[in-house]
Amino acid sequence: MVGHGHGAPYTIPKYTEFNIKGIPQLEELEKALAQKGLKDPWIRNEAWRYHPGFGTKLQRARKLFFRGLPLGLALTVATVAFDKLIGGEDHDHGHH
Repeated sequence: MVGHGHGAPYTIPKYTEFNIKGIPQLEELEKALAQKGLKDPWIRNEAWRYHPGFGTKLQRARKLFFRGLPLGLALTVATVAFDKLIGGEDHDHGHH
């Protein structure tokens, strides 16, 4: 679906753009399968994971777990500061 006359919001790459040649991990997998008499016709679907634009596994994991940390920390500080500023509810739980 095209919106506001700007064209598609993304382009879907053609399957022929993905090739395992030059990706050592996938080439090794292909050889190991061939030694067992097997072939994975869908192995090219894993090629995108090794594209430099997606980073290493560690970089992707770091991005996944820490993506919202700066915003969350800033909002926490702002909430605590606002609570202190307006004199918030007394949090002394010693009296019942």
